[in-house]
Amino acid sequence: MKTVVLLVLMAFAVPGFIRAETTEIEVVADPRIYGDYPKNYQEIITKWLNETLVDAPSAQIEWVAAPRAGSLPEKKNGKALFGYLVEIKVNSRNRFGAYTGMQKHSVLIRDGRVIKATGFAF
Repeated sequence: MKTVVLLVLMAFAVPGFIRAETTEIEVVADPRIYGDYPKNYQEIITKWLNETLVDAPSAQIEWVAAPRAGSLPEKKNGKALFGYLVEIKVNSRNRFGAYTGMQKHSVLIRDGRVIKATGFAF
């Protein structure tokens, strides 16, 4: 009986010793290179899409990941543009009124505005 009680007590006590404390560490990129972190990135991208898409009110946006420091090549000379990359999926209507289906895009934000995007055909 003592063995059973001891085993039950150990069963409740051991997980407390094994459980590791986990904390999120926010990695801050150098603002001189990447600009300020876009805390309102969803608002920035939604505003940009409203100005860019043919039928913006029809757009369905899926936010894949939070912004992370990154770069994309510039179109003309291939130099790197630095900022915060945001991965999104967008489904919106095209010029013919048909939905395009969820398509993956990368959007580069720097200092509160979109400076480059990939996956759009315009």
